[in-house]
Amino acid sequence: MKLLITGGAGFIGSNFVLYMLQQHPEYEIVNVDALTYAGNLENLKAIEQNPKHTFVKADICDAAKMDELIGQGVDIVVNFAAESHVDRSILEPDVFVKTNVLGTQVLLDAAKKHNVTKFVQVSTDEVYGTLGETGLFTEETPLTPNSPYSASKAGGDLLVRAYHETFGLPVNITRCSNNYGPYQFPEKLIPLIISKALNDQPLPVYGDGLNIRDWLYVEDHCSAIDLVIHEGVNGEVYNIGGNNERTNLHIIRTILEQLGKPESLITYVQDRPGHDRRYGIDPAKITNELGWKPKHNFETGIRETIAWYLDNKEWWTRIQSGEYEQYYAQQYGERLGESQ
Repeated sequence: MKLLITGGAGFIGSNFVLYMLQQHPEYEIVNVDALTYAGNLENLKAIEQNPKHTFVKADICDAAKMDELIGQGVDIVVNFAAESHVDRSILEPDVFVKTNVLGTQVLLDAAKKHNVTKFVQVSTDEVYGTLGETGLFTEETPLTPNSPYSASKAGGDLLVRAYHETFGLPVNITRCSNNYGPYQFPEKLIPLIISKALNDQPLPVYGDGLNIRDWLYVEDHCSAIDLVIHEGVNGEVYNIGGNNERTNLHIIRTILEQLGKPESLITYVQDRPGHDRRYGIDPAKITNELGWKPKHNFETGIRETIAWYLDNKEWWTRIQSGEYEQYYAQQYGERLGESQ
């Protein structure tokens, strides 16, 4: 089995590459990433010498390159590649539309041309918009995105659905809740709070801090996608959630408590535009039809996450200093080159 995994140097993508090579050591993985700000090859140090893993620096919007790579016997495409930071999407919506919509279309065209056996689009619960105090997102919830980021992801999802309906391309769409765990870029909430708290810096909290998210440990997300690849019914959408709804303020206080830091570090800042109040995922479909359940609850997952960041301080301090961006040239140099 040969997989093309896009965005495989990012947070969830790199965790998925590591997970798949551990669970399926016989599989061959071609890992494509443009190495934008959130892509970090240091995430993949453990498999640098693995002959089953090939890294290719490329943009999914490069139609010729995607056609070339998928045409080399790829069986399955898993699309993690995305611009994914909501605040950045408010500043530069065009970048998000290009990668998340046009890039997805480029991959779909190549997948259709070369008759891949499965195309998995990794999406987000943010395409559903926001929830009130009750209820959960199901696969039947209408798409009502509220940010340029979530709108661009919804656009990509609709293209994936259209290629299945129009061309018969075998696809699945997964929509997950907020992920956390090792290798998450430090501008995201949990690693941001951990790193700032360790340095006794003010912790920025949007609005009143009571926005609610459903938190999913990244390894559990990886196991769900693995299951969808092998057992997902073509054309179906699967929601993946952790059943761990928490307010942002609860998350921050939990981290401070475990690090032995004072709540006086919390600093409330002006809320961002279009900030969704609550997300909550109903994972009943993937549980009932495919038998998936998360192994981690929030209490176990956050302990493991904090421990990882404490043990890997050099990793996130290199990101904060910008040094991580030099790793590609240092490790690969002329061996790969920009065009690969």
